Amino acid sequence: MYGRKASELVKEFSTSEPGQLSTFNNDLYSQVLEECEGHLLHLQPLMRKIQEHENELKDKNRSEDETEDSEDERRKTEAEKTIIQTALKSNQFGALVHHLSLVRNKRCLMAYVYNRAEVVRSLGWMVDNVLPEEIDEKLSSSEKEYFKNHVATLQSYMSELDLHLTVDTVPPKDPYIKVRVKEDIGEVALSDQVANLAQHAIMFLRRTDAEQYITQGQMEELTS
Repeated sequence: MYGRKASELVKEFSTSEPGQLSTFNNDLYSQVLEECEGHLLHLQPLMRKIQEHENELKDKNRSEDETEDSEDERRKTEAEKTIIQTALKSNQFGALVHHLSLVRNKRCLMAYVYNRAEVVRSLGWMVDNVLPEEIDEKLSSSEKEYFKNHVATLQSYMSELDLHLTVDTVPPKDPYIKVRVKEDIGEVALSDQVANLAQHAIMFLRRTDAEQYITQGQMEELTS
């Protein structure tokens, strides 16, 4: 059935948790593109046949107006016109099916790509320049490039403003938070100190310093 694969593609995204991405389905996406190419290959000759039939009908109507035919000749012409009209309607319906299927597939592909891009764009506000590996491996090459360009634009804008817009989108109650280091990060220069972020270490850090490590899964905030 036409459009079924495209529908599965949209359904796959809609069943994901809000803000979460499943692995880009290259196989199904390619199958939908192949189906679109198939519709186009069927549609083009049908449109040519439709044009030919319409021209034939115009010629026969013009011939009737310009000549005085006998009754038998008029009946023959009407029979020929009926055959042409039947073929014309058949090709028109066929073209309509392929056209609507092509449009539906296009809308489903655009919905799949656009909604995934919205999630990818939102990641630019939650992580710095590097995506966590478990997210990066779910993206297509185009999505990775989109994320890279979006983050670069965002970083450039924040640099011009001299303001970090991705930190504390909700005003914090305290500028310092308690965190546990999940991975051995080593010695790093933070905004107010030089700290050794050893695995399992528990410490109080500025939220702005800890945010990037939390989003990358290297730290966790302790709320109790």
